[in-house]
Amino acid sequence: MLTTTNAIVLSKIKYRDNDLIVKCYTQKYGLVSYLLRNVSSSKKGNSKSAYFQLLSQLQLVTLHKNTRSLQEVKEVKVHYLYSNLQTHVIKSAITFFLAELLTSTLKEEESNEHLYAYLETTLQWLDTHNHYANFHLLFLLKLTKHLGFYPELPQNNESWFNLAEGTFQHHKTNMYAVSGENIILLKHLLGINFDKLNTIKINSNQRQSFLKMMLLYFELHLEGFRKPQSMKIFNQVFNS
Repeated sequence: MLTTTNAIVLSKIKYRDNDLIVKCYTQKYGLVSYLLRNVSSSKKGNSKSAYFQLLSQLQLVTLHKNTRSLQEVKEVKVHYLYSNLQTHVIKSAITFFLAELLTSTLKEEESNEHLYAYLETTLQWLDTHNHYANFHLLFLLKLTKHLGFYPELPQNNESWFNLAEGTFQHHKTNMYAVSGENIILLKHLLGINFDKLNTIKINSNQRQSFLKMMLLYFELHLEGFRKPQSMKIFNQVFNS
């Protein structure tokens, strides 16, 4: 049965001599892996492969069968054409980092319209805006809302945040309770949307520290979560 769905590309790996396996987060089916046959053996195939760049937003016509682990793509076209997300040096570094993180994070093979809409709209925001240095920090924080472990909002000027419990506290209660600059920034980010990112004034060390804390937060709440291997290169790009 042929079916049409929008999809965001998360990863691709070479399979056999001329095939690719592409993992996508789709609007209709959640996480899906697709087998692209003979994409390295002909000019036509290479043209098809070019669609599947990291975080590309596509419309796919597929032969979807629930009994298959690898689905088949019949037709592909661009759903949203990025202006510079995949070519701008820093934005492309963010793209690579987020694609790796989402590959480790998204596991559900079922539709989640709200999560798909969040990914679609935030990536389009990044593509069209210039104040993006802290985009990934707010992106990760708001992603936790869709994954089920968004922090409880602070109530009475609590100065500690418990990463294991996702709650603000007045005192340190275990080894995962943290305070200081990261918690001040966390409270600020909890109160803004992406259009207010230009109000966040932090340096590269503060940015790296907060990112490290957020990745630990993901690790504590998501079984099997792996920190992106691209993080070191990612941080170097922001420091250059």
